[in-house]
Amino acid sequence: MHKNHFLTFALLWGLLLPICSWSQEKIDLDQELEKFKNFFTVFPNKKAVEKDSTLYPSKLIMAPIIGYAPETDFSLGIGAKYLFKCKGSGAETRTSNMPITVQYTLNHQFILYSGFEIFTNQEKWVITGNFAFKNFPRLFYGFGRNTLEEDVEQLSFHQFRFEPIILKQMFLKSLFIGGGIRLNHIFDVDIKKGGILDKIKPLGYLGSNSNGIQAAIMYDGRDNILNASSGLYAMLTHGFYGKVLGGTQKFQLSRFDVRYFFKPFKKLDDVIGFQMMGRFSHQNTPFSELSLFGGEEILRGYIEGRYMDRHIMATQMEYRKNIYGRIGMVAFGGVGDTTNKLNQFKLNHLRPTVGLGLRFLLDKEEKLNARLDWGFGEKTDNLYLNIAESF
Repeated sequence: MHKNHFLTFALLWGLLLPICSWSQEKIDLDQELEKFKNFFTVFPNKKAVEKDSTLYPSKLIMAPIIGYAPETDFSLGIGAKYLFKCKGSGAETRTSNMPITVQYTLNHQFILYSGFEIFTNQEKWVITGNFAFKNFPRLFYGFGRNTLEEDVEQLSFHQFRFEPIILKQMFLKSLFIGGGIRLNHIFDVDIKKGGILDKIKPLGYLGSNSNGIQAAIMYDGRDNILNASSGLYAMLTHGFYGKVLGGTQKFQLSRFDVRYFFKPFKKLDDVIGFQMMGRFSHQNTPFSELSLFGGEEILRGYIEGRYMDRHIMATQMEYRKNIYGRIGMVAFGGVGDTTNKLNQFKLNHLRPTVGLGLRFLLDKEEKLNARLDWGFGEKTDNLYLNIAESF
């Protein structure tokens, strides 16, 4: 275990141990947490709800946040989560979720991010997508699955990304079909002089505009968006990028994400979750649109971008169990690989990851957890601290 990992783990256990002792002394932790949450919560339609009890009491929850990932080190910032339902929506419509975070990391990175999922009345329409602005130095090891640790170099860049997708409910209750746009601007790139990137000079390595339209189909039968315990989720997009919308390269990008959740025991709240994802690029794909192996969401244990190529496929399974009160644990494992050509995917090339995690329930109503994961890959291990589940 790396020294910095040990210090991080010890710090977080130091935060959790007082929680356990409070419960032993019969202090009402739930009540204290609710007071803490309500202190940072604004109810925008409070007066309207007092007049009309059928309205959903929308909430804007704001709080300081702390995170950790090997790519960023510790990060500090402010997070806000707007939870609401459109007027006229009832229990048949899931809660819309519009989070936004502003973070600054010890690696001198600035991150502004929002991922949103908005349901209209009776879920006839869904608006999903993300927005991001980052100043983000990261590590680069070269291309392919056989890159060496000692060849690592750092590059930094600014990124602006905007990806709204609008889908309409069609044929089935949980099936949505539609499309949207995706704008991904990479600029102010700084690379190592004489390094691998400087020598190879791949397409778009000093910056690019990936502007295009994409078709999308989504099936979302999850019981909860933030922390599902049952249901199937599947999302497939295919995008066409070119110079018509101001792009710098002509290429195509396909992505799929399939997740399934169920409870293995009737009398327990244990949950098993599966995920399989893929990302495939074709034609003149710029450097910034190549697929990255690793990260805090899938293939935990590997630094994001430890392996990089045109295509990636990965899968993972997670077992989630409540231990005591608001405290839970997870065990996870997965495999994945990156390739330059689709026919190069081989079962004996798959790289494994396994790990354990702690969970602390922050919001009972929305089932929102704080999570600490410790993932192990081939000759590597990393810690991740964040809000909400990895998938």
